[in-house]
Amino acid sequence: MKLLQELPHRLHHYAYVVRDHEANRRFFEDLLGIPLVATWCERSTDPEVGDYCHAFYAMADGSALAFFQFANEAMYEKARMVEPPIGRYNHISFKVSRATFDEILARLDDAKIAHREIDHGYCLSTYLTSPDDLRVEFTVDPPNAAAIDAMRRADAHAELARWLGGDRRINNDDRPR
Repeated sequence: MKLLQELPHRLHHYAYVVRDHEANRRFFEDLLGIPLVATWCERSTDPEVGDYCHAFYAMADGSALAFFQFANEAMYEKARMVEPPIGRYNHISFKVSRATFDEILARLDDAKIAHREIDHGYCLSTYLTSPDDLRVEFTVDPPNAAAIDAMRRADAHAELARWLGGDRRINNDDRPR
């Protein structure tokens, strides 16, 4: 296998379909404080799709979280993500500073928005759900993140091969039990 000479620079955007742009905007911009930075109103050449609106919310690195809303309700039903019965494994995660993490927790608590925190050992996370059931995670790296990253980069292929070979031993000794 030959890897790319130059890896992708960053995530450009992650797109998700929503039913109601305004409810989504209130959640991401008003509640979480992530700014709406672009709205593109368009018409598809596919008559089944029709008119749609694509809204972008900014990340500090220039990437974005993007959302589609269709004028045609039937198109929403066809395009929306359908979660399996245990959907928490499908999510998007954002790396934030500890100060931003604490600010988000305070905003969620003030608004009485359900969320859960998990100390994974290699990061601290809080999880919540948007109005359209997008699972969102905010993550803070620990002070020794560089050492953890170096360790896992060194054994990533070996650990994957071990797991695929049937060895189910846990390799995260840093996670609180």
